Amino acid sequence: MSGTWDGVERRRAGRPWADLQRPLRVAVFTTSYPRNDRDPSGRFVAEAVSFLRASGVHVDLVVPDVRGQGGVVEKLRRAPWRAPGLLLRSVRALRRVDADLVHAHWLLSGVVAILARKPFVLTLHGSGSAGRFSDLELARNAPWLVGAIVRRARIVIAVSLPLADAARACGARDVRVIPNGITVPVHTVDGEEPAEVLYAGRLSPEKGIEELVEACAGLNLVVAGDGPLRTLVPQALGFLSPDELAERYRRAAVVVCPSRSEGFGVVCAEAMAHGKAVVAAAVGGLKELVSHGRTGLLVEPENPQALRSAIAELLGDAALRRRLGRAARAEVAERFAWENVTAATVIAYRDAIGGTSTPAPPDESTAAAA
Repeated sequence: MSGTWDGVERRRAGRPWADLQRPLRVAVFTTSYPRNDRDPSGRFVAEAVSFLRASGVHVDLVVPDVRGQGGVVEKLRRAPWRAPGLLLRSVRALRRVDADLVHAHWLLSGVVAILARKPFVLTLHGSGSAGRFSDLELARNAPWLVGAIVRRARIVIAVSLPLADAARACGARDVRVIPNGITVPVHTVDGEEPAEVLYAGRLSPEKGIEELVEACAGLNLVVAGDGPLRTLVPQALGFLSPDELAERYRRAAVVVCPSRSEGFGVVCAEAMAHGKAVVAAAVGGLKELVSHGRTGLLVEPENPQALRSAIAELLGDAALRRRLGRAARAEVAERFAWENVTAATVIAYRDAIGGTSTPAPPDESTAAAA
């Protein structure tokens, strides 16, 4: 009798089922995931999981949490003594999952995958809200630590070229740029009168909120978001559900993304998908998203005068807004379609495990939480 039984099926070549591949099972580990419809935390991770499941990948979701208000990083800033317990619970939860591969989102999630002794793919997002613990900041300030993590990942996925360059500089072996997927709405509208200037996102220093407030003084500014600088924009609407935010995109004449640091720029890409003229700071992933004068306007970061001038230029020229918006929408539809992003992610999974698995017919996978 050929082959041995060791818990893995050994298939003999030449038989009808010899080359069949078993369903691909992936454990998605993330510390940022929406808890409700208005929670923006990791909303793009949730969308990615939905598309992966629809493609036939069996996804088990592992989302650790800490008591209190806000995201995990924010909670740990207030109570750092909880970090060891969170790490231990996360490792135990990941070890319990039967999966071919772990997909760890954000750099420090890779530590959990390493301690759980699981093969893993790592996605770098570079979110600035993590402060000095963001992927980009760690790559700049602690390359030895980043290198110790990325070198153990079978594949590193970066959502933008700056993140890919940072990963390679720290010693990552296989780095692939796979951006966040963006849903392009079927219809677009020109916006409401009087013209609205929209900002959506976290109200914190790294998002350029102080520059935003100075640049938009006297303008019809609409702010959708929350955070530590809420007092600067008391009229802020708070975080909105996806449907509510989509309505705000439709109403806007100009969408402003004044970040001081940005790994990708989901809000910018979503606004472009709605055919809106965007003004973005020329930093990180935003420089990759926006082609100045073709799909939007780029300005020097932390320069409220330049920001004001670009906003005024767009508000005063409806034809320019429409031209930029049309080009931006076409660009997003071509580069960030969820079908293409999902297919590239599945290829990375297959390559990471040696091509031994394939997506199964779509099913409803259950979620696991630490």
